Amino acid sequence: MSVVVEPAVSVVIATRGRAELLRRAVRSIAAQEYAGGVEIVIVYDQCDIDPLDDVRPVLGSVTLRTMANDRTPGLAGGRNTGIAAATGELLAFCDDDDEWLPVKLREQVALWAQVPDAVGVSAGIEIVTQSESIVRIPPAVSTRKDFLASRIGEIHPSSFLFRRSDLLDLPVGVDEAIPHSYGEDYDLLLQLTERGDIVSVPHPLVIVHWDRTSYFAGRWAPMAEGLGFLLEKHKDLLLDDSNAARMCGQVAFAYAAAGSKASAKHWVRRARRHRASEPRVALTWIALSGIVSPERIVTALNNRGRGI
Repeated sequence: MSVVVEPAVSVVIATRGRAELLRRAVRSIAAQEYAGGVEIVIVYDQCDIDPLDDVRPVLGSVTLRTMANDRTPGLAGGRNTGIAAATGELLAFCDDDDEWLPVKLREQVALWAQVPDAVGVSAGIEIVTQSESIVRIPPAVSTRKDFLASRIGEIHPSSFLFRRSDLLDLPVGVDEAIPHSYGEDYDLLLQLTERGDIVSVPHPLVIVHWDRTSYFAGRWAPMAEGLGFLLEKHKDLLLDDSNAARMCGQVAFAYAAAGSKASAKHWVRRARRHRASEPRVALTWIALSGIVSPERIVTALNNRGRGI
């Protein structure tokens, strides 16, 4: 009788200035009920390295390595640093403020064994807001065509599981040219799904915390620049009018929130060319009017488990 050996998994966490949240994430990974080897690679971006000596006693067989981002400062460079240093056959990401359920890796690897041609595996998420918990379940199968039509927000970076060799084989990997690394996860999905589909476990395996301030909260110009870069890099994003209107509307809102009225109005016109009824256009006008602050608009959306 043959023995099935689960592949080793490296988990890359890029972090900066979130010591307690990081420890929570590490403990959740250490608690994985997975028979294969697990290593955690923590990449510190533009900050001192914390050896995390206080959490090492709970790691058991899980190995923990810490290092500095030696590439472009920011999330993309941090993730690429971790990918290069990782040793596992499979590679996962976990944001430093999120958590995994104990069965995450076991269930994802089991699903992948059933669909070996898939390029990656995701899972459902539970979003914890300031007022409630909201479950989001991604489609069973997501193709590149699907991602050109929608970001598919249910497929969260903290649920990503890929083959490390596929990531290393990409022309640019996690694209460090994206301004401020905003949207690097979407770009990565667009790159990878040129080679295959993403399959997803149909229930939550990740807890995504929206009950605290996001790193990008208030950083409106980086959002606008990052999304604008993606629209230039992946011009086929503009072929689906609904998705093009969504992204142009996001850029318009971000510029409005940043106080750049001319840029906001330019992107409003672009959004309306693709879909006259794009709801983010209305939100942009509200933000420009000053009736409701951009922060209040985003907070209201986040409390419903949605983003702009």
